[in-house]
Order: sequence, then C-alpha cells, then structure tokens
Amino acid sequence: MRAPFHPLPAAAVLLLLSEVLGHSGMAYAAAPEPTLSAALQGQKPVGTARLRYWGFDVYDASLYAAPGFEIQRFENQRFGLELSYLRKLKGADIAERSIDEMKGLATIDPAQAQRWLAAMSALFPDVQSGDRITGVHAPGIGARFYLNGTLLGEVADDAFSRLFFGIWLSPKTSQPRMRQALIQSMVGSAPRAP
Repeated sequence: MRAPFHPLPAAAVLLLLSEVLGHSGMAYAAAPEPTLSAALQGQKPVGTARLRYWGFDVYDASLYAAPGFEIQRFENQRFGLELSYLRKLKGADIAERSIDEMKGLATIDPAQAQRWLAAMSALFPDVQSGDRITGVHAPGIGARFYLNGTLLGEVADDAFSRLFFGIWLSPKTSQPRMRQALIQSMVGSAPRAP
C-alpha cells in the first residue's frame, strides 16, 4: 500500500527553493522590466562594433550605459549590450559559443557550465538577419535578455552575468578590437589616477 501524499506547506516550499537557489549561486530579485526601453532607462549608446568571423559579418554590437560608466568596474554597474544579427543563427549555437567564450575568461565548474548552457539554450531563440538580442546586466541579480525589445527571460545569477558580459567587456576577451571599439568613447573621458 502506498503512503498518502502530503503536500508541503507553502513556507516549506519557499525555504526549499531558497536553499536550492542559494546553493546554485542564483539570486531572487524583483521581476525584470517587460520591455527593453524600461530596462535601459537612463542608458545611452556609448560604442558600437561589428563581429566578423572567417570573413562573414555575424552581428553589430552596441553598448548602452549611463553617464559615468566605468569600464574597469563594468560588473558593478547596470548596462545593456545589444547584438543586431546580420545572418541566421541557431539559438543553441549562440549558447554553445557563449559558454566557450566564458570558459576562456575563467575556470568554470563543469556542472555549473552545464546549468548555464541549459539556461542560455532555453532562452536564446534562433535568429534571422535583423533580429536583436539585448542583454541587460543587473548587478547583484543577473542578466536579463530581450528579443527585438520584448523580454525573453533572465538568468538570475550574478556570476553568470559578469562572465557573460565579460565576453565583450573583459580585458581578457578573445575580441580585443571589438572591446576597444565598444568602450572607445569612455576611455578618453575616464578619470586619471593621481
């Protein structure tokens, strides 16, 4: 005979969820803004660059940041990075390439890499030329993603967000010329150390 089913009380479910999220490095935060314009409020375009790979134009990248944005501390500030695709790509391929680039910036536990890959694969759609995926870094919360201005979802993990945006903004990026083009307008205006 099977034991009767007893649902967990709501408080126990919330405690269990907070334990799971806490151990996975995920953060719980307020719901993301439903539109890109709301998510980028106060942000202005500060730089653009084009990614070419093996002679093919892949996407144009645009960095959005508030006045006073400091590239040396990008992970501590809110900003947006928009990729305007110039060719058709599969979402799974975008996710795979992203995790490979993230692994080039830091050592990632294999189980963590699999969780992040699964999260990106679930979020990133197949894109056509002209589609725009914009990521918004919310410090202490994670990354929020928008397709053509409409919310796709988020990865509520600050460590993920720092490494993901590091693909373009870290000094260890595999595309230093692209990074330079994205931040060029800020480099000349950055305050100098005494």
